[in-house]
Amino acid sequence: MSRPPIPPFTEETAKQKVRAAEDGWNGRDPAKVALAYTPDTQWRNRDEFPRGRAQVEEFLTRKWAREHEYRLIKELWAHTGNRIAVRFAYEWRDADGQWYRSYGNENWEFDEGGLMAVRHASINDLAISEDDRKFRWPQGRRPDDHPGLTDLGL
Repeated sequence: MSRPPIPPFTEETAKQKVRAAEDGWNGRDPAKVALAYTPDTQWRNRDEFPRGRAQVEEFLTRKWAREHEYRLIKELWAHTGNRIAVRFAYEWRDADGQWYRSYGNENWEFDEGGLMAVRHASINDLAISEDDRKFRWPQGRRPDDHPGLTDLGL
C-alpha cells in the first residue's frame, strides 16, 4: 500500500504531506486517519504510546470524544529523506465549555510507500477564552484562504 507523496521528500511534497495530514485530522474520522499509518506504526503522544493502527484508531476515538469543535493547523518545520518535522496548533473545547489552544511539534518517519511508521508528538495546552479563538472556519477542512500559523502569529 502506498500513500503519495512518497519519500524522499522535496519541500513541495513535504508541504503536501503536511496538508494531507491536517486535512485528515480535521475530518475527525479515526478509522480513515489510521490508514495513513503503517500497520505497526509506533507513536508517542503526550503520555500515551499507541502501537499499530488499531491502537491509533482507539486513541483518536477517545481524543475526539473529549476535544469538541476540534480545528487544527499544521505547518512544515523541516524535512529530509523520509522524515518531516511539523509544528501545529489546534483549538477545542471541553465538555464544560472551556476553550483551549494546544501547541506542539511532531517528528514523522515514513516507510517507502509514504505511510507514517513513527510519530513523536510533544503538546502543551493553553486555556483561552472564546473571544481568543483564531480557528473559526466550519468544522472540517481548513479553507485554502485561511491563514496558517505563521500568518496568525502563532
